[in-house]
Amino acid sequence: MEVEDEIAWIIWSSNMSASTIPVICYYNGQIVRTKTDVEYEGSETRIVPLKIPIECTFQELIDMIYSKTIIDKRRFNLVLICKYPLRNGNRFQPYQVRDDSSVREMLDLVNTTTIEEIELFIKVVRVKAQLNQCVGGHEDLFARNHYNVAQFDYGCGPSSGPVPDTGLNADDEHSADEEPNDEYGEDVDDECDGADADVEVDRHASFLRAFKQALENEQGVYVSAQAPSCDVSNHPDDETLDESSPVAYHLPPTPQFQHVENLDIAVASCWTPWVQPTTGNSSGEFVIGQVFNSKSDLQEAAKIYSIKAHQEYVVVASSKKLLVLRCKKAEECHCPWKLRAMVIKDTSLFVINKYTGPHTCVNPCLNRDHHQLDSQLVSTHIKALIQAQFTLSTAAIQASVMEKWGYQISYKKALDGKHKVIRQLFGDFSQSYTELPRLFLGIEQSNPGGAVVWKTFETNMPNTEIFQRVFWSFKPSIEGFQHCHPVMSIDGTHLYGKYKGKLLIAMGCDGNNQLFPLAFAITEGENTDSWGWFLACIRNHVTQRPGICVISDRHPGIMVAMVDPHLGWATPFAYHRICMRHFASNFMTQYKDKILKNLVCRAALASTERKFKKHMNTIGRINSEALQWLEAVPFQLWALSHDGGRRYGLMTTNISEVFNSVLKGARSLPVTALVQLTFFRLNSYFVARREVGANRLASTEQFTPYVDAQIQGRVVKAGSMEIVLYDHEKGLFHVKSRRGRTHRVTLHEKTCTCVKTLIYGFPCSHIISACQHRCVDFRLFVDRYYTTQSYYDTWAPLFHPIFNEDEWPLYDGTVIVPPESMRRFGSGRPKSTRLHNEMDVREGKTLNRCGLCKQLGHNRRSCKNINQVQ
Repeated sequence: MEVEDEIAWIIWSSNMSASTIPVICYYNGQIVRTKTDVEYEGSETRIVPLKIPIECTFQELIDMIYSKTIIDKRRFNLVLICKYPLRNGNRFQPYQVRDDSSVREMLDLVNTTTIEEIELFIKVVRVKAQLNQCVGGHEDLFARNHYNVAQFDYGCGPSSGPVPDTGLNADDEHSADEEPNDEYGEDVDDECDGADADVEVDRHASFLRAFKQALENEQGVYVSAQAPSCDVSNHPDDETLDESSPVAYHLPPTPQFQHVENLDIAVASCWTPWVQPTTGNSSGEFVIGQVFNSKSDLQEAAKIYSIKAHQEYVVVASSKKLLVLRCKKAEECHCPWKLRAMVIKDTSLFVINKYTGPHTCVNPCLNRDHHQLDSQLVSTHIKALIQAQFTLSTAAIQASVMEKWGYQISYKKALDGKHKVIRQLFGDFSQSYTELPRLFLGIEQSNPGGAVVWKTFETNMPNTEIFQRVFWSFKPSIEGFQHCHPVMSIDGTHLYGKYKGKLLIAMGCDGNNQLFPLAFAITEGENTDSWGWFLACIRNHVTQRPGICVISDRHPGIMVAMVDPHLGWATPFAYHRICMRHFASNFMTQYKDKILKNLVCRAALASTERKFKKHMNTIGRINSEALQWLEAVPFQLWALSHDGGRRYGLMTTNISEVFNSVLKGARSLPVTALVQLTFFRLNSYFVARREVGANRLASTEQFTPYVDAQIQGRVVKAGSMEIVLYDHEKGLFHVKSRRGRTHRVTLHEKTCTCVKTLIYGFPCSHIISACQHRCVDFRLFVDRYYTTQSYYDTWAPLFHPIFNEDEWPLYDGTVIVPPESMRRFGSGRPKSTRLHNEMDVREGKTLNRCGLCKQLGHNRRSCKNINQVQ
């Protein structure tokens, strides 16, 4: 008898083992999802092995887990996530077990895959209090068809969480399991009209407050997904709530873009739909009854949800009153995910009245981009970044999106998003030309005394003119330039917005050898007429100082304008000089010899004629034709030794180039934004440098930091020189340096044969040595433009804040429209119109080596020796 019992027990055990599946349950930890796997981590993670019968139902599985884990069923819900294997590669995805069919699919993994035991991750979610009665004494309102807030049944899974059964009249609505035809585009308008009647909202404020309170109690409060980690708490800051507004708790805030610290706020709206995770998805799910400020808000929330869930949806129906979305793989994978929302009558609010989620489908592979991550969402993400730094590159935008959402968007999508932000922040390109006159009136209102000059074309349309040019200069620049060196650098740069054109700028130089923005103009291009007009505006409206040295490149328009006697810039009223870098670049283009180019630069920088002739003779011995090319250009235009002290040592147009780089990002903005940027940028210069000048005046510093540093070095050098006095009355000295070079100094005439005092405007080491020998104050030999007082007077004029736009004077002149001939056609990034030459090649840069012919200067794609190699 005992043998028979033992045999029966063995048979029963074998039958039981064949009809059960081993399942390892993990709880008291956290689900962590990577790109290829799903893990369960936590320092207090516990494991419970289970033997699950094949015919087990979902409720039986829940009860079994409750009993084995001793989790309080009354206080906590369970969310079950199965580690689901993918077919291609050793990768896993989370699969939520929420009903009987999903339990059977989970248990069937042992038979259909190589898995011997199933890993089941348990998420414990605290149960919230049930809503058994209505709020604020408005039970009659909630009891009717406005919003049927019913008592909740708590269970497990996304469809059985504490979700309000908020919807339309049950007689007019399909059940959650049905597929109504209208959701696929049929009879949409008829249903919308009926729904509007059923969901009519009482306008009484007390009801709206009660409705708000009811939604808050039922997890209708939206939380921000802008921070690095989404806060899914249900306790917003009370100070941000407006008790008089029923939807103030989810209205998107107005971003304060004026402060850089707002860069962390990547998404402008803080109403994303992640509620407290009672539905089992750590990133949250939509709930029935959620209200959105507008349809666009709901659409953006759906996009963010889909991106975070790594799923995509398609739009089934979309109108002013209805939005229906379903999973993109609904037909392929039978995914039940669907969202249906309708407008609340007489409002712009959208409410979710049907929702089935989350997604049960899996992606066959990893996608680099996401369909819902469109340029509109990208623009929302980067809006604060562009406002704080409008020069943000497209590559930086791609990197920011990658860091935020983990997807690599295309260059075009990032650029389109940037363009949308620019239009939102700075206005329309075409309209900006029309608004430009009133902007100048607004600036003139608070900052009178500036100069604005227009040039337009007449059209056949009445009271309308076509824009051609505009010149502007601010009063602080006009006043401050009187205390700068009599030197001006001019240059032009391209505009890269919707319309072509050139930005012409004029820069001065202060006593600290820093740039001083003087005047600007937007023209149709660089030509003889535009440069002549620009220089005439400067002479007529900005400065009439005689003897100004103008440094520029060799543009034909500038060369002609500088010798035109009618413009006021011909000698002796002004002196024209050429930028050494541009001159050497022109030489290099002609002769393509680096050694000769370096000799030209040395000749240009030589301070004495002796050194200049030495370098020129060397060039002539190497290439006589190159020497003839140089001699054809007057020496005073490009050689420092023949300058006569007009340049103050400035050999290039770098001060203009530097400011061009400052405006680089603004050159792709509308013209109104460009003008405003020049105003605010100049104000920042004036404020910072005015403070420096005031501090140096208060500390009784006599000269600017630049001259102080130069003189200190020369004083040290002067201490080692030999001095011989020849004429006491004229102060004639013979000065010999350590290297044995002798120079003649005449203190009475403030001259030295080294010519550096004349060139730079402060004493050379030879004059300082002679002054020390005779106890003469060498500070008398410093030009007045280098004094602290002149420096302070340069930046002392004040800019005043511009009034609000609604306070600007009305513009009653002709309407300015942009020229259609200057419009750029086509989309995408504008092609660079810069004429590249050897100046664009960085000195010392390693040349490319071709992988085919192994020669320097090109790569495989541009190799001309490919036929010889093959």
